[in-house]
Parts: sequence; C-alpha cells; structure tokens
Amino acid sequence: METIGNVLQLWRYPASSLAGETRPDLEVDATGATGDRLYGVVDAETGEPARPDRDRRWHPAPRIRTRLRGDGRLEVAVPGGSWMEAPSQDCDRVLSDHFGLGVSLRPFGGTDLPGYDGPQTEPRYAKAPIHLLTTASLARLQALNPAGVADARRFRPNVVVDMPAVEGSFPETEWIGRRIAVGEVEMTISEPCRRCGFTIIAQDGFDDDPGILRSLVRHNGHDIGVYCTVDRPGRMALGDGLRFL
Repeated sequence: METIGNVLQLWRYPASSLAGETRPDLEVDATGATGDRLYGVVDAETGEPARPDRDRRWHPAPRIRTRLRGDGRLEVAVPGGSWMEAPSQDCDRVLSDHFGLGVSLRPFGGTDLPGYDGPQTEPRYAKAPIHLLTTASLARLQALNPAGVADARRFRPNVVVDMPAVEGSFPETEWIGRRIAVGEVEMTISEPCRRCGFTIIAQDGFDDDPGILRSLVRHNGHDIGVYCTVDRPGRMALGDGLRFL
C-alpha cells in the first residue's frame, strides 16, 4: 500500500483547553489516545467550563503546560512557574492567580483517580477519538494567510502527518469516509474538523491572529483537519506511515 505521508508529531491533551504534550508514541483504543482529555478547567464559583473560544478571560489557558507522570497523575505549570500536582488546592490557587478569577481543575466524570474524592466535571463536548492534521493543509493555510503563523498547536491535533503540499487543497478534508492505517492503528476518517475562535488565540511563539479563522471560513468552509473513528486499536509512533486501506 502506498504511503501518503509520515507521522511528524503526536500529541495528547491531558486537560482540555490547556497546552498539550508531545509524545514519541500513542496507545490508541476505541475511545482515543490514552491520557487524552482527562481533566477540565472550570469557573470555581459557577462550575461552568472554560471557553477560550468565546470568553477572553480564558485566553491564558493554552499557555499553561501539562504532562502526565509515569503513574498517570497530572502535573501543570503556569508560565514561569514550576510543575504542580493536580488536582490540588495549591494548583487551583496558582491557576486562579494566573487567570484572575476563581478557577478549579477537575477530572471529567468517569475518570478513575485513586485517592481522589473531590468534585468532577462533565466534558463540554463529545470528543472524536482521534484528530488528524496534515502539513499539506498547514501549508495551504500559511499561503492564504502569509502574515500569520499556521502552527499545528492552534488546532490541537493528536496526529500531524508530514506530506507534500497539494496546490490549492486542504487534502485530508477530501478523504472523508476513507479508511487509513497509521502504525498498528486502523481508522475511518469520519468528518472534517470545524474550527472555532480558539484557533486565533496567542500561544508561545505566535500572537492572536483573526486571519487564521477568516481564511478557513473563506476557503475551506470553517474546516481544517479531520476526525477519525478507531477500527483497530494499537500503537502509533513518530515516523509511522499513513496508508489508505
């Protein structure tokens, strides 16, 4: 089978809205990548989840680093700060100071945390198992918005596949319904990924850029990247090829 491209980056996002962590490999099952989107940030007073796409109070979120330890426990670090175990009262205090409002980091309902009996929160959306993005689509977006920075971190993919640019195309949005293999994992590309205001928010290395979203609205119906359902679980790693099945 022809290799379309190779895995350039792998990401998981232990806490929704906060920065992700790069990985040399991912274990994937029917629900997605192990360790992905286990926690959420909420307004401590109302319990409402963070919405950086709609509310500027939450724009500092993607600058907060996250990682999972070998034992599966979460650690976070605000800019200029050290790693803190979470969830914890100390972490909530530091996050509240960072955002300028009362904030709590809580596991999503159903997350098994040994020794934790505090409050949980419900995911604000039903995530697709795996989100895939190609460098060809990033190159197309960069050409449409040359003054901006088409960085993959704006779009929070699990898998970034390196492949040659395709003139005038966001290629993966043309693959809907096709089956693919990446490493041991077999997936079906189920739908395009419709973008929101999160994509324009500044992160380390790039500034706010409304042109990112305007370009996608004008030239690709709001979309970049695709969601995939998992047909065969397994492991994928950096350098693995993407193949059509």
